[in-house]
Amino acid sequence: MTEKKMPLDDIRVVDMTHVWYGPWSTMMLAYLGAEVIRVEPPWGAIDRLSRSGVYGGIPYTFHHLNLNKKDVTLNTKDPEGLALLKELISSADVLVQNMSVGAMERMGLGYDVLQELKPDIIYAALSGFGQTGPYKERKSYAMIAEAMSSHTRLTGDGVDPEGPPIEMAMAYGDIGPGTMAAMGILAALRHRDRTGEGQMLDLAQLDIMTAFNPGVTLYQLGQVKPWEMRRDNPGGGVGGMFKTKDGGYIRIGAYSPKAVDAIKTLFDDDEITKEKLEKWASETDRDEAVEFILKAKLPVAPIYHLDDTVADPHLEARGMFQEIEHPTAGKYKAITFPFKMSKTQPEIRSPAPVLGQDNKHVICEILGKSEEYYEELKKKGIIAWT
Repeated sequence: MTEKKMPLDDIRVVDMTHVWYGPWSTMMLAYLGAEVIRVEPPWGAIDRLSRSGVYGGIPYTFHHLNLNKKDVTLNTKDPEGLALLKELISSADVLVQNMSVGAMERMGLGYDVLQELKPDIIYAALSGFGQTGPYKERKSYAMIAEAMSSHTRLTGDGVDPEGPPIEMAMAYGDIGPGTMAAMGILAALRHRDRTGEGQMLDLAQLDIMTAFNPGVTLYQLGQVKPWEMRRDNPGGGVGGMFKTKDGGYIRIGAYSPKAVDAIKTLFDDDEITKEKLEKWASETDRDEAVEFILKAKLPVAPIYHLDDTVADPHLEARGMFQEIEHPTAGKYKAITFPFKMSKTQPEIRSPAPVLGQDNKHVICEILGKSEEYYEELKKKGIIAWT
């Protein structure tokens, strides 16, 4: 049987990322067929070091963000380890890193050096604030970008404009920018296909999270904040979140005149209000309430927690979970690629790598070194493995 051709199966990515932002981006490329080689120090990158949510010696976030990747350890503080990294970069198409601004330059791996190693290299520099500007040296995490792009304040305003800001769940200040970084890399690869030119991408979390915020445009146009717009021009409709008899919650989307008419018809009540819906929900179990609202062909959903999400039959039918086996964590159901492609559907080919699992492949097969040299690297501590 011929192996399925994937869009990026001729692309090699050197992955010098850690935590969430960078690894999510490179995993998107790995799903699309790229050979993504994660480079870690012999003692392991920081995102292996969590003491909570650890399975098989690896944090759950590392499992989530590093599917389909290979892993090599190199002590780049040693000149020999740095030289090997440069050889690996010379063999690659893309290099992705999310270190502090200036760290690559201090390693002797600034963009000028990378261009000498591989003239058409695509170099993606991921950071909190970008490679330029007055904040460029500040440290960042997802919640920092969320805070400064107004998402944290606006999330709180949705509950109470007079109340505290509320942080977004699950680090969307990493996942969103990481997705955009993958998009930027794909665009750069397309440009290289047409011109032969590589380029550098400067991808800042704050820039991207600001672009993800339509409230910014609202304010630029009218100097109005979303909560003020809602106060001054309250929308119609009776949608919202409603607590049900069994302690669950449902979410109803009924805002347009047509949707409100459908609710009125469903309840046979021309004076239907949110208060009446709250009372109805309080006397109805969650799943029964959802099925009833569905009769009106309106957007409605149970508000799930994680145990509900992973058991949902629609997600199962869509193939969103696949059982895989990790060498140390054992079997579990991993999340598959989140959209469907009729010709080149990405698949899970391997679980998140254990530390240094592909050292020999990288050193001997990709870089062409002898097994004797490989054994010497182990003795010197330039490479290590789990």
